[in-house]
Amino acid sequence: MRYILTLITIITMNSISAQNSSIYDIQINSLMGEKIDLKKYKGKHILIVNVASKCGFTSQYKELQELNIKYKNKLVVIGVPCNQFGSQEPGNASEIKSFCQKNYGVEFLITEKVEVKGDNQHPLYKWLTSKELNKINSSSVKWNFQKYLIDTDGKYIDVFYSVTKPNSSKITAFLE
Repeated sequence: MRYILTLITIITMNSISAQNSSIYDIQINSLMGEKIDLKKYKGKHILIVNVASKCGFTSQYKELQELNIKYKNKLVVIGVPCNQFGSQEPGNASEIKSFCQKNYGVEFLITEKVEVKGDNQHPLYKWLTSKELNKINSSSVKWNFQKYLIDTDGKYIDVFYSVTKPNSSKITAFLE
């Protein structure tokens, strides 16, 4: 029985791996439900951040927007709302959009609200957190405002935890 379960797991991971061999193959929707084509960001770095409106790190929205403006020709910032950490993103799409624009002037891309860990983990976060898929590193999403940086060819660079500010030289060094 254990052998069969292991075999099923391997087949499933290979299937996921084949389906999402590149971050550009992953489907995710915008906050307003429109499909996002990640392929159109080839040639730019992508910073993916799970965001929440009622978190101690929420003020990072301001720095993410500043980063978005400063590096607009080199970087795409993508906020991914998630309610899995302390229920700190309880809002619906309209509430999230309004909060981000009113409080932080957010103009960068915000996706639909998804799960970033667990059984219902979105394929984007499966790719970001699995070495099997991203070919570089496995990680787990620890809290809101964890950041993943992708290079201009769609390759995983690194993960930065919530305490790393968006304008940290740890991140900007890759953009200079």
